[in-house]
Amino acid sequence: MTYPRLLVSGTHSGVGKTTVTLALLAGFRAQGRQVQPFKVGPDFIDPGHHQMASGRESLNLDGWMLGAFLNRTTFQNAAHNADLSIIEGMMGLFDGSSPINEIGSSAEIAKQLHVPVLLVVDGSAMARSAAAMVFGYTNFDPNVKIAGVVFNRIKGEGHYQLLKDAVEKETNVSVVGYIRPDSELVIPDRHLGLRTALEGEGAEWYAKLVQATTNTLDFLRIEQLAQGSPDWEEQIVSVDQKLPEFLGGTDQNCCGP
Repeated sequence: MTYPRLLVSGTHSGVGKTTVTLALLAGFRAQGRQVQPFKVGPDFIDPGHHQMASGRESLNLDGWMLGAFLNRTTFQNAAHNADLSIIEGMMGLFDGSSPINEIGSSAEIAKQLHVPVLLVVDGSAMARSAAAMVFGYTNFDPNVKIAGVVFNRIKGEGHYQLLKDAVEKETNVSVVGYIRPDSELVIPDRHLGLRTALEGEGAEWYAKLVQATTNTLDFLRIEQLAQGSPDWEEQIVSVDQKLPEFLGGTDQNCCGP
């Protein structure tokens, strides 16, 4: 069985992962899709926004705290009745709890769930260098599949086409859209984090986001990337059977170094 899925990750923090994720969740929902959201890491703010955008509860995945089995079980249980799943990463794609391995990173989740990555790049001050950046992320770890790129903070179609041509000439990665800079679509920062969904503007903000991205994000192509996910190997062991190991057994990846 295939669970269509994509991991939205970025080159670094602040690149616009949450904006792209919410645009996809709200956009696919507007098309009548059942979209299941997830968040990498112990974050409670982004999942609130996910739920507002998608109409479905967003769940956390965490390689450092949960381990592969519980991440896969959590994903499978929530995604089985969805048309596709969108997982928002944390920090940069390869950033985690260590500078020398993948533990706790979005890349680790990509491997555990065999999920293609939609890489978000801030293209506001770049031209051909964008191709070098995407090439580097694509080749850094061959076991992490970068399936597509979305550029954020792009003011016009001309600049976007330049970036798209550069990336697609130098890599095998599809460029599937962009988002224009718009101060009304920025989730404000506040002390200790972003403003929560309950403090936000409500449904009209998500509707505005859908309107702003309908013609700049290729939703059809993005859904095709999700549908190209590898077949899912069903988890057949119950959480109860695995729980003793998770709480202190032999699972070396469950709780960090």
